[in-house]
Amino acid sequence: MSDLVIETSGLRKEFRTRRGGLRVAVQNLDLAVPAGGGVHGFLGPNGSGKTTTIRMLLGLARPTRGTMRLFGEPVPEKLPQVIGRVGAVVESPKFSPNSSGRLNLSLLADAIGAPRSRVDEAIATVQLDGREKDRYKGYSLGMKQRLAIAATLLKDPQLLILDEPTNGLDPAGIREIRETIRSLGEAGVTVLLSSHILAEVQQVCTSATIIGNGKLLASGRVDDLLGSSTAHRVVVPEPHLAIEVLGAAGLAAVADQEAVRVETDDAARITQVLGEAGVWLTELTPLRPDLETFFLALTDAERLGAEA
Repeated sequence: MSDLVIETSGLRKEFRTRRGGLRVAVQNLDLAVPAGGGVHGFLGPNGSGKTTTIRMLLGLARPTRGTMRLFGEPVPEKLPQVIGRVGAVVESPKFSPNSSGRLNLSLLADAIGAPRSRVDEAIATVQLDGREKDRYKGYSLGMKQRLAIAATLLKDPQLLILDEPTNGLDPAGIREIRETIRSLGEAGVTVLLSSHILAEVQQVCTSATIIGNGKLLASGRVDDLLGSSTAHRVVVPEPHLAIEVLGAAGLAAVADQEAVRVETDDAARITQVLGEAGVWLTELTPLRPDLETFFLALTDAERLGAEA
């Protein structure tokens, strides 16, 4: 059995434009999403090929060339054999606006042959308890999105694919979806989360793939992609004195609001230099690159390369 739930190799998708030209949406993409639960971010600017890739994986679009596998099985050839293990929210689902959330899920469960007990479990998982009897048309956007996720959980999927699930949501709705996704990953479901909102993704993803112009730019565990800290934030009673002491010891240090930023990954060296000078720090925090900074550097480089 493959240790990957999603695997693509040399995946390419071309479209004919109205003027008869050729547009390449996905270029030789190698995507690998590990099994075993957790959240894998599928990241890229709008128009970078994320949705097209997802549609190909789900059999909604055919690749121009390349191979795809879900749970080790080739798709779309073996998609009927594995689709029962996959849940997906790619487009806005069609629910009855005048029916309650519970009734919508119950009707769907009957339609797909899922036991009614799964309705209660799905409602609890997405935290719609207490609102499941309300009419769908009265739901907020965040609640509607959570109901859509609940619908995919009726068949107890091992892989959940979410395409930009927080689009159009307010901060409260984004937080609700984030918490739902995190709990699913912790419960053992492998989640492929397509998004361009990096601050949200970094809070839930353990691994990520970044694409630009349909091409793979980076992939791996988030901690490995970002690397170790390259600087430290130091809080001391006398920041200006600390800057002088650190500078005399050959450590680049600058004021950072009410603290000091020191350009070194050697925390012990910072502590030693300040301590020997009688400058006692009250806080020492490593400053790691965040996912958004890393993402922008990659995609900007890709954009400039494409324009060259």
